[in-house]
Amino acid sequence: ETPWANVLLLFHLLIINQNMIILKQTDLNSFLWTIRRDPPSYFYGTIHVPYTRVWDFIPENSKQAFQESNIVYFELDLTDPYTISALTSCQLLPQGENLQDVLPRDIYRRLKRHLEYVKLMMPSWMTPDQRGKGLYADYLFNAIAGNWERKRPVWVMLMVNSLTEADIKTRGVPVLDLYLAQEAERMRKRTGAVEKVEEQCHPLNGLNFSQVIFALNQTLLQQESLRAGSLQVPYTTEDLIRHYNCGDLNSIIFNQDTSQVPNFNNVTLPPSEQVTAQEIDSYFRRELIYKRNERMGKRVKALLEEHPDKSFFFAFGAGWC
Repeated sequence: ETPWANVLLLFHLLIINQNMIILKQTDLNSFLWTIRRDPPSYFYGTIHVPYTRVWDFIPENSKQAFQESNIVYFELDLTDPYTISALTSCQLLPQGENLQDVLPRDIYRRLKRHLEYVKLMMPSWMTPDQRGKGLYADYLFNAIAGNWERKRPVWVMLMVNSLTEADIKTRGVPVLDLYLAQEAERMRKRTGAVEKVEEQCHPLNGLNFSQVIFALNQTLLQQESLRAGSLQVPYTTEDLIRHYNCGDLNSIIFNQDTSQVPNFNNVTLPPSEQVTAQEIDSYFRRELIYKRNERMGKRVKALLEEHPDKSFFFAFGAGWC
């Protein structure tokens, strides 16, 4: 899975020639855009949640476009074992280093304590349906957090964000983009990806050490406050699903609290920490939205021009999920 799926909806940086005009469908809750050519091609905005939570709300025009397309492209090829292997390798510290060696002692202890709490709570977070499918808490914890002491701090921060009761309850069902990839393979469609693993991974590894420690500390503070009952998350995965099913695009894009790459801007932070939070937010926007949009847009344009007689279905994230 790619916990940092990005906004790639309008391709405002893509230079489109006159016979490639993008038009939004009139359906209220349609995240489908048609590229008017012969045959037509499509952009479709996915969401990184179990497909069963949204599939019944996806309009028929979107499903039909997927069915009729010749070639389906995703951000990454999630069905390729190399993709998963490369993502795993990219998250690891250099050979011989462990998290305990690089983190400040207090943060390391708090992280370890929080992960022990999660492991203790996970059996009670599992749903009867998950248990009925043979999905056990120990297995799931190890699948998500196994080998955590070898991961780079930025990936540990993202991992902690995903180890919540709401997210655990959704495990075991393919997310929408993975489900579409599996369906495309089943239908023997040609598939591809417009990004390389390194292009998604390296920007996250590009934060400097002090920024990463700040981000991990803020993430732990939030989780500790949630455990103590002194904080409630303003936006949840359930909110994100509801907005998506209702076609509320603006909420998905601008409510950054629902993203896997969190926004650390907080008016309660002291001024010096607000500066750090803003620097991190600006870095993620530049690297994971603007540069990424431009790079992916150019590749989409090249594919369309290289295959004018083919119908493409581009399935990219509608929001940071």
